[in-house]
Amino acid sequence: MAAPPERTGGQVLVDQLLALGSSIGYCVPGESYLDVLDALFDHRDRFRLINARHEGAAANMAAAYGQLTDRPGICLVSRGPGAAHATVGVHTAAQDSSPMLLLVGDLPREHLGRDGFQDLDCTQVFASVAKSVARVDDASRIPEILTRSFHVATSGRPGPVVIALPQDVLEQRVHVGDLAVPARSEPAIADADLAELIRRLREAERPIVVAGGPGWDRTARAALAKWVSDWQLPLVTSFRQQDLLDNRSSSYVGMLGTSTPRDLIDRVGRADVVLTIGTRLDQKTSIDYALFGPRGFGPELIQVYPAADEIGRVADPVVAIVASARSTITALAESGAPTAPRWASWTADARESYLADRRPQPQPGPVNLGEAMLTLRELLPDDAVITNGAGNFAGWIHRHFEFRDGRTQLAPQSGAMGYGLPAAVAAASTGRFAVCIAGDGDFLMYPQELATIAEYELPVLVIVIDNGSYGTIQMHQEKRFPGRTMAVNCHDPDFTAFAKSFGIHAEAVRQTAEFRSAVSRALDHAGPALLAVTTSPDAMSTRMSLTELRRRSAELPPEQRRALTTR
Repeated sequence: MAAPPERTGGQVLVDQLLALGSSIGYCVPGESYLDVLDALFDHRDRFRLINARHEGAAANMAAAYGQLTDRPGICLVSRGPGAAHATVGVHTAAQDSSPMLLLVGDLPREHLGRDGFQDLDCTQVFASVAKSVARVDDASRIPEILTRSFHVATSGRPGPVVIALPQDVLEQRVHVGDLAVPARSEPAIADADLAELIRRLREAERPIVVAGGPGWDRTARAALAKWVSDWQLPLVTSFRQQDLLDNRSSSYVGMLGTSTPRDLIDRVGRADVVLTIGTRLDQKTSIDYALFGPRGFGPELIQVYPAADEIGRVADPVVAIVASARSTITALAESGAPTAPRWASWTADARESYLADRRPQPQPGPVNLGEAMLTLRELLPDDAVITNGAGNFAGWIHRHFEFRDGRTQLAPQSGAMGYGLPAAVAAASTGRFAVCIAGDGDFLMYPQELATIAEYELPVLVIVIDNGSYGTIQMHQEKRFPGRTMAVNCHDPDFTAFAKSFGIHAEAVRQTAEFRSAVSRALDHAGPALLAVTTSPDAMSTRMSLTELRRRSAELPPEQRRALTTR
């Protein structure tokens, strides 16, 4: 066998990425990884590199790509400030269980540890947030470390892996071959566990299924839809994963998280058996850890998750199963459904409650966002990807938008502001049509990524909900300290003029009646578009106005204000 050709570390890295099946990455270029950029030039027909305008945005793009595809999103940044900027995307990927690879061009080895120019110890900085951190000290080990990192990023509970690549290692010339794609394996549900799960469900009077987490490919989603339909079970999705099941299904009854109606929270609390498949019982899904607790308190919990260390972390299950969502739901879909299940009316009642809550209610101001979400659903294709960051504006998506197809919701379970626009870039760069819905404060985290959308002519519609404030923070301040808000006003630009400066079609929407025609024109436009929708700051959330919140909070003693339900 002939010896491998001599290559630079940068060439080895790029060739190994290609060998692992990667075809796209997101970056802000830096002088510390010029050899990687040069190697990518030779493969620009096989690997598309999207040049973002901020490392935080590039990292969020990679995190969103991982969420959308179950493959590691690739992000390349320079040392020091570049790596530090990228930490927000790594944190989001970690909390969202999204596979991601952050490749950091680092200082030359002889400069490390001397507090040199832009020195940053990636091992220390990322150790508490990334799933794994590695530094390459020899270019001949790049294939090994990169292949291992792909496996770590996608196995068990997926997450981000950070690799520091010293500049001189990328310049080093070595003889080393590429490695094959590692074999993928996932824990399958054992026959005994499956039998016990089915037995407990069949004996239930008021069961509820909570599904979420990574790994729900098209086959798994189809099996889920078949199973809950055959068994007439009510299905709840975990926080911001409403796209797991067509929301038109008679089994779909809502999402646990922010904007969840009190009726659904109470209904889960009244269930006698709750089966969770693939989802962590994170703070939002568990409603601040109040829904599930020690064994003997609340519903019997059956927890299915692919990583053993996540089971029992938040609640004490009566049945704990280490298995992937895909293997579990495939097995369940093949099990015989009960005849005339005793919980049929329980499911129907939950479905009726969900449908009633989806209906828009009157709200202060000239634009009713609930009506706008219904209009958007009517005009968009079913496979359009809806993205958002963090803020009270997202409540209208959660409550009123109807998700019909899988992999159509990209929203940070980490609650990170600014995620929506980079996530839309990630979706559109894979050929999907994306709609980013952002609050004004949320949008202004990475507004410069309009330049990325314009440069690559990506199919993205941006809808900026402009109420001139950090609405979520104002809501929390008004709950605890009514009438005493600080640092929540946003002095916004003219968003339409800002978008037009990048050559993007833009319109202002100031009335509900204007929204439909503005969206239609944006969709008919050949390139990217932005709509700036002006709303009243009094329309604080889907369930309560700012005026009403201030009044109610002022009437309560301080110790009771935190419990005031506002979303």
